[in-house]
Amino acid sequence: MVGAESGAHLWADRFDTDRANLADAQDEITGRLARTLNFALVEDASRRIDREKMVDPDARDLVMRGWAWFYRPLSAENRREALQAFEHALEIDPQSVEARIGLAMILVTNLAVYWSAPLEQDKRRAEELLTEALERDRNRSMAHYAMGILRRLQNRLAEAQTELETAIALDPNNASAFRQLGLTLLWLGQPQVAIPHVEKGIRLSPYDAEIHFAYSVLGLCHLLLGRLEHAIGPLRKARAANPRLYYTHMNLAAALGLSGELDEASAALAEALKIRPELNSLARFRLALPWTTNPQYMALAKSTFEAGLRRAGFSDE
Repeated sequence: MVGAESGAHLWADRFDTDRANLADAQDEITGRLARTLNFALVEDASRRIDREKMVDPDARDLVMRGWAWFYRPLSAENRREALQAFEHALEIDPQSVEARIGLAMILVTNLAVYWSAPLEQDKRRAEELLTEALERDRNRSMAHYAMGILRRLQNRLAEAQTELETAIALDPNNASAFRQLGLTLLWLGQPQVAIPHVEKGIRLSPYDAEIHFAYSVLGLCHLLLGRLEHAIGPLRKARAANPRLYYTHMNLAAALGLSGELDEASAALAEALKIRPELNSLARFRLALPWTTNPQYMALAKSTFEAGLRRAGFSDE
């Protein structure tokens, strides 16, 4: 893809497909193109806004800038920049649905990785923003996607599943919704059902900033099923893609511990606790993540995820 005005190169990619199933391959190529081009165009528009040094950007410019920061690699700084852009957009245009969705997205994803201090306050504000956005337009895939994450954080897993399935129905190219649906099914104790959704999310968008999350969920699904030979590889990829997040280390520690690679497991667990020192026991982990106490999930986790963490040196209390 080349910019028509400047002639500058913006994006290129290649696709390897299975000729035996061209119809499915064609759909996935179309979906991947749509998502990747969206990222490239949003980033290019953000660069244009910065390059032109707009003194008084309008709400649409700020929303575009917010999404550009959101789609960059997950970090506290990138999320702060996105939050400020969406907040400013909503100040300029209090009726903006896009600004509401973007702002709610930052709030719920920050809550999901524990970068939010006033947890209940941010949950209430995200609920209010998404409710208002959906009252104005029920057909916004990203609004249902954000609501799905919020419902999971509220431990309302069945509702989370419904919201994420709605997001996918509205936008079959929403790779993030496929991944989050996979995670929700995992917490519901259905890792086998979750795997195709996560793999679909990876195929639709294999290079984006959330790929660490996809590999982490995929590896955890295989770990819960006792398939260590399939779990450790994706979990290593997750940690390599984003080592800033505690769960990329903790999930790998569990898989390595269960496989008997105890030195590396202990090192990975130490990295997780360096990032989240308050999660220093299984009891505190379950308290912080109440959806992990779902009986169907626990039936699988006790002999896999939790057993692996114990072998790595994680205490019960």
